[in-house]
Amino acid sequence: MKLLGNKRLLILMLGLICFIALMGLTFGQLGYKTWPEKFVKDTVAWTQGLIYKPVGFVAGVFEDVNRLRTLHEENTVLRETLSRYARDTTRLNDLELQNERLQAALGFTERQKSMNKYNFRIAEVVTFQQSNKTITINLGEKDGIRPNMAVQSVEGLIGRVTAVSNFYADVQLLTGIDDKSTESKAISATVKGKENESFGMIERFDPDKQKLIMTKIDPNDKLQVGDTIITAGKGLVFPRGIEIGKVVERYEGDSVTHVAAIEPLASFNHLREVFVIEVPEG
Repeated sequence: MKLLGNKRLLILMLGLICFIALMGLTFGQLGYKTWPEKFVKDTVAWTQGLIYKPVGFVAGVFEDVNRLRTLHEENTVLRETLSRYARDTTRLNDLELQNERLQAALGFTERQKSMNKYNFRIAEVVTFQQSNKTITINLGEKDGIRPNMAVQSVEGLIGRVTAVSNFYADVQLLTGIDDKSTESKAISATVKGKENESFGMIERFDPDKQKLIMTKIDPNDKLQVGDTIITAGKGLVFPRGIEIGKVVERYEGDSVTHVAAIEPLASFNHLREVFVIEVPEG
């Protein structure tokens, strides 16, 4: 009876084991896991998480580094492109301005040739000395430039040559006409269209008014506001007929003569190309 009882217990246990195994397979097929599987799965997942996070972080760092390297390379290319664009734009603008200046200069020389027999030697301004109101041009003694030659821009008279080297020359601007450091050269002047009715001397520049001062004007002189003042050609420096400026004011001087304020036609601050006037001998 004891043996029979043990067999029944053994059969019951085997049946229970088979039932549990069958239930595990069934629930596994339905998507449920047994607790051993759950334990193993959770353990593996937790371990993988510990490994994945730092690996993912390192991978993200490398990815960011690669992205930064790509952005740096792209920015370098963009900077080089913008630099070339800016350089080309600047060069184009400079060429356009130079073309305009040279075309204006060509028109100027053609007009002057039709008025007189002067030769106009075009020169580039290389330096500007604010202290003594002079510029340096790239023509010199080797080019036939001599002291006291008159110099003008497209707009009008700007000054005279004061010193010459082999390849360069210094030009005293009208703004420094009364500069004590150089020999002063007054300009005999008259009114354009009234050459036989007007005369005076331009001897100084008023820095406060930014005007040339014309003196020794006869009270009966026909000069009036708005007239164009030109060189009279009575001296040995400035030839006749070069435009100087416009009369903006006329008033009585300290003596019996009158004085006029002349606004120069030429700009003295941004000179690029100028003309040295050569008067043919004879």
